[in-house]
Amino acid sequence: MRYVGCEMDAQPVSRRARVRANGLEHSVLEWGGGADTALLLHGYMDAAANWEAVASRLAAAGLRVVAPDMRGFGESPRAPEGSYYHFADYVADVAGLVVELAREPVLLVGHSMGGTIATLYAGAFPERVARLALLEGLGPPAGELESLPDRMRRWVDQTALSPPPPRDRGMDSLEDAFRRLAANHPKVSAEVLRPLLANLVREVGDGRVAWRADPLHKTTSPTPFFVQGYIACARRIACPVLHMSGGPDGFHVDDEAVRLEAFRALERVTFPSAGHMMHWTEPAAVADALLELWRR
Repeated sequence: MRYVGCEMDAQPVSRRARVRANGLEHSVLEWGGGADTALLLHGYMDAAANWEAVASRLAAAGLRVVAPDMRGFGESPRAPEGSYYHFADYVADVAGLVVELAREPVLLVGHSMGGTIATLYAGAFPERVARLALLEGLGPPAGELESLPDRMRRWVDQTALSPPPPRDRGMDSLEDAFRRLAANHPKVSAEVLRPLLANLVREVGDGRVAWRADPLHKTTSPTPFFVQGYIACARRIACPVLHMSGGPDGFHVDDEAVRLEAFRALERVTFPSAGHMMHWTEPAAVADALLELWRR
């Protein structure tokens, strides 16, 4: 693990490191230095640094907290040319990061896409996870198998037969980026969003900025989401599982109850007005729920 500087805050210090795992050098933030490790996995179009308000509270309570920028997001590398972003790639990344970083078994926390990855990892390696917390990370809506041929063709058209999406398409200004972020999260206040924006964009010259996330993420995945595979992983998880809901403004799939029933030892908590980005809007409540899970 190679440290590349630190970021100071009123809460415990966060340090950024470069960690080699699954063939890539991932960017990872770390807080605290307790005996037990919490591994936080961010969601789609997010970044590790936006866990700060949650992670610093966990570290202050005695946990060692690590949060990677997932491949293609934040400051981690993008998928090499000719490759792509599949859930299996992320699971392999997490497996490598746990070996390099964690004192097993871990408190594994995933938001949205990160929760799906966390479930798949915990199902494959149940002995490495002491507690699992999902911030609405139950996977996307189920995909129909009949859609696979069309999805496969669209994916090839978008990524191989046509020029790939421009990877450095910029926006006119930071304010332009903020307007787009606010439009994507209309129920999150500007006061919450503005400090997070810097973790999601980068300068590309002449006052323009671009999203840090690889635009390749926005192409069509070649395969639908296989719910039965997700449920099979959930059934393999024996440790306590906490599902956090952001209330009516959160993200809920139609078969949410079926997916939740697959976990053997499930607890649930709802933050009625938090919405899907609950680690942004109510970080103290999220941290308190995680600490209660860890201490049990």
